[in-house]
Amino acid sequence: MSLVSVIITTKNEQDVIEKLICSILKQTYPRNEIILVDNYSTDRTIKIAKKLGIKTYLYGPERSAQRNFGAKKSHGKYLMFLDADMELSPHVIEECVEVVQTGKEYGGIVIPEESIADTFLGQVKAFERSFYNLEADTITEAARFFTREAYLKVGGFDETITGPEDWDFPEAVQKAGFKIGRIKSVICHHERISSVFDLVRKKYYYALKSSRYLKKNKIPVISPKTVYFLRPVFYKNWKKIIFHPLLSLSMICMLTLEQIGGGIGYIRGRTNG
Repeated sequence: MSLVSVIITTKNEQDVIEKLICSILKQTYPRNEIILVDNYSTDRTIKIAKKLGIKTYLYGPERSAQRNFGAKKSHGKYLMFLDADMELSPHVIEECVEVVQTGKEYGGIVIPEESIADTFLGQVKAFERSFYNLEADTITEAARFFTREAYLKVGGFDETITGPEDWDFPEAVQKAGFKIGRIKSVICHHERISSVFDLVRKKYYYALKSSRYLKKNKIPVISPKTVYFLRPVFYKNWKKIIFHPLLSLSMICMLTLEQIGGGIGYIRGRTNG
């Protein structure tokens, strides 16, 4: 039975990291190693992980570099890259292994994500993301489980890209000739939005290097990948928007602000090179 290396990137994630680790420890697939790569947290993230017996390393400056570092420290035939605010349903890893072993052509596996939220802002973001899950939206979803062969063939994550790396790496795997599969079990994503300002600031920050991703993958600046309101899933599921007027109106306002923040970040990042 092949070993699966689960690589988690963190920075000040004390509120959620235990839930993720415990969900990995409870997987029905037994051969897993967990590697946590922390970007110099100032909270209890490392302490919690060590208490649970997890291998921990300090490395930065961003997720792409952290993930590549974790991959170098890992031993598994398969690599799974997770964010700290996630929680796996019990059969996720088992299903990923089953699908990827059906043929050598598979290099990655998409795992559907369902958002969980306690606050209204979190519920609005969860409502948005629920559209992407309805039809396995290929524009927004990205693989998180890969064969080491595929990882090595594309040279790991592009460390010059921060933010769109979740899209960039799986796309590189496909361009290298591998297929991307999909399972039914889900990852629960805990939406944690403290304020609209923080959400917009995050979108601005990640957009600073988005021009590199767009240029590398020959994606137009104005496209469904970059502009929320061009994504077909919203129009295909217009009844859902009508039946949830408060969430829909709030979603439109939130996406508009995110679009503005992302646009400013893109322009500034492209201007500064």
